[in-house]
Parts: sequence; C-alpha cells; structure tokens
Amino acid sequence: MSDAVQPTAAEVRAAAEAVKTALDRHLAAVERRSGEDDPAVYEAFNELAAAAEVYDELLYDRYDEVTPFEIPGAEDAPPYTGPEEANALSVLIRRDYAVVEPHRLLAQAQRVEAVDGEAGAEASGTVHGALGVLFGEFEPDEIASRHKEFGLEEGDSTLWVTAADEPAEPGEWLETPFEQVDPEHVVCRFDVSAVFDDELEDDIDDLEGIDEADDADDETGDPEAELDEDEDLEPLDAER
Repeated sequence: MSDAVQPTAAEVRAAAEAVKTALDRHLAAVERRSGEDDPAVYEAFNELAAAAEVYDELLYDRYDEVTPFEIPGAEDAPPYTGPEEANALSVLIRRDYAVVEPHRLLAQAQRVEAVDGEAGAEASGTVHGALGVLFGEFEPDEIASRHKEFGLEEGDSTLWVTAADEPAEPGEWLETPFEQVDPEHVVCRFDVSAVFDDELEDDIDDLEGIDEADDADDETGDPEAELDEDEDLEPLDAER
C-alpha cells in the first residue's frame, strides 16, 4: 500500500478507542438483556464486529499487524444480492436442544395437562408427546429462556433475516417453509454455538501464555545488566 493512502497513527488509535467503546456497550447490553433473543444485544454485537473489523484493517495497513480476535460467521456469509429496499422480510430461527432429563420434561407436560383439565390424556406419557404438549402451550422464546426447567440443554442456534420484494401469499410456503431460502437475500444473521466459546477460550489461553512469558522475563531480569550495576558500585566501595 502506498504512503499516500496509508492510515495515520491517529486513525488507528481512534479505531482502537471505537473498539473499546463498542466492547463496553456490548457488555452493558448483555448485562441488562431482557431475554435470549434481545435485539439490543444483537445490535451491540454487530457494532462490536464492525468496529473490530475496521480496527483490524487499519492496524494491518499501517503496521502490517493483525488482531487475535475473529467474529465468527462474518466471512462465511455470501454477498447480499437482494432488493435494495425490501418491502417484506422473513425471520427464520433454528434452535437445537438435547433432552437431558426426560423425567423433568414429562413432569412439566403432565402439569400442563392437569391445569388444562386433561389429567387422563396420554400425550404427555412419551417424550415426543410431552414435547408436543409443551411447545403447544409455550412460545418458543419462553421455552428458550426456561429450557432447563423442561429438562433440555441448549445446542447451536441461528437466526436469519431475509429480504424480499413482496410478501408471500397466505399459505404459499407452509408445506416447505425452509426450502426456498436464498442465502444471498440474508440481510443479517446471528449464530450461537459452543464452538465459538472454545475458540474464544483458545484465544484467551494464548494471550495469557504470552503475558506469563513476559512476567517470567521481568522476574528473571537480565543477569548481565545486574552485573553491570554491581560493577558500577565497586569503584565507590574501593574509594571508601
């Protein structure tokens, strides 16, 4: 890159400060989030991702250095080719769960049937029947926020927002609701996965390893420098 278009040191510093501000805002949004899919958290996440990307680019252009941080999923999305001004949108959500405590799941379904006056119903007697009862009674967002009460363990989840020129006709896609999704019409997406936590922990471990090595160097010091200091004192002692 030529010197004419290289970012200045002040611009890199300003980008770093923007990352710090976005990081604080993201933490604040997480601390006061109202639920599993709080839009404020998603907005703060996107702001942090954008700020980190700008800083990474400027840092590389100015100093030929990179950051150890990566926003998952950002580079995997294909370029957007949907309508510039969307007149309709679709929100697609997938959440995976593992049934880790079937007895809790069955007990919750039986409580629902008892309250509804269906204590003798057989739907809640099997896992798949209990799932039908619970998802018929509670909204998916409520199940997401209370999944442990239902004996479920969260897995990966994703939310896609896709744009369209016109709203779909009533009943048009009900038989195959997920087969006609065009990835290039995805305006934004939000992914949650334990694999991202693992990657973040690896980054933190790497950084801690660097810090520990630096601390060890500081504690060990430079033996030659210490000898030089002693030698400087010897002539004074000799004169005394």
